[in-house]
Order: sequence, then structure tokens, then C-alpha cells
Amino acid sequence: MPSISAIFFDLDGTLVDSSLGIHNAFTHTFKELGVPSPDAKTIRGFMGPPLESSFATCLPKEQISEAVQIYRSYYKEKGIHEAQLFPRITELLQELSQNYPLYITTTKNTPTAHDMTKNLGIHHFFDGIYGSSPETPHKADVIRYALHMHQLPADQVLIIGDTKFDMIGAQETGIKKFAVSWGF
Repeated sequence: MPSISAIFFDLDGTLVDSSLGIHNAFTHTFKELGVPSPDAKTIRGFMGPPLESSFATCLPKEQISEAVQIYRSYYKEKGIHEAQLFPRITELLQELSQNYPLYITTTKNTPTAHDMTKNLGIHHFFDGIYGSSPETPHKADVIRYALHMHQLPADQVLIIGDTKFDMIGAQETGIKKFAVSWGF
């Protein structure tokens, strides 16, 4: 069995409790669009998948792009500041970064992921931070991109995540997976 040569982390729900900011961003978006906001349980289900997929479950196709723009604008301005690290994450990253290159692979967009990690004081632990984009909308796409950018063999990479999307992304790309018991 090949050893681990790099560790990928999911961001939201794994390293960071961003649920308050995400919830507020979704609520704000629906209010701005003039449509009723789904209940808290439904919004919690939006945490993990790409924004476009979440909005597609409750908005007409022609409103999805606008919804994503409203959400990202609110989140960049306010929601990002409502996030906090889960307990002992800084110590974990400090320890692991001494032996492994660490990366973030998230379905949050890359600029926001960079801003969040800087805001929380953990940016320096990571050798790369990769998020979704039109070219890499799903977790597996983001993982493949990070593997390619760093020429990492998939069978030597471990992802640590909190959702089924992290585990599916690992399975689709052939990397090892570890699920945390907290998060979304």
C-alpha cells in the first residue's frame, strides 16, 4: 500500500464552521430575489454542494447566475467574517504541516477560500488552495486539478472532509478518504 505523500482538506465543515455565514448569505440572497427563503434544514442541505446545484433545487434556471452573484457578494463582505475554526484545527495543521504538504480542495470559489484562510490565520499552512470555478464545478474536478497542478499520484493523497461530496470526490479520483464526525 503506497504511503501518504500529501493531504487535501475540505474547508467548510472540516476546518471551519462557516454555517452561520453561509446560512445568512442564503437568506439574504432569497430576500434580495424577492422569493421566500427555504427553511433552515433545507439551507443546511445546501452546505457542501456547489452553489449552482443548491440554487437549482429551488429557483428557476434564469435566476441561478444572479443568485450566485448576490450570495458571493454578501459572503465576501459579511459571511466570511462569521466563520470560525473548529477546536484544535490550528494545532492539527501545525503538526501535519511538519511532515506533509497540505492543500485545500473546496467547492467554495478560490478567491473566497484564500480570503477565509487568511482571515482565520491558517493560510500559511497550505501549499495550495483550490476551489470551484466554471471549469471545476464539482469536488472531483477540484481534486483532479490540484493533483495535476502538483503532479501528485492519486494513490498517495488523502482527503479529509465532512460531506458525502468529499467522499464521492475521493472515490471518483482514486485518492484515500477520511471523514470527520463534525461539520455539515
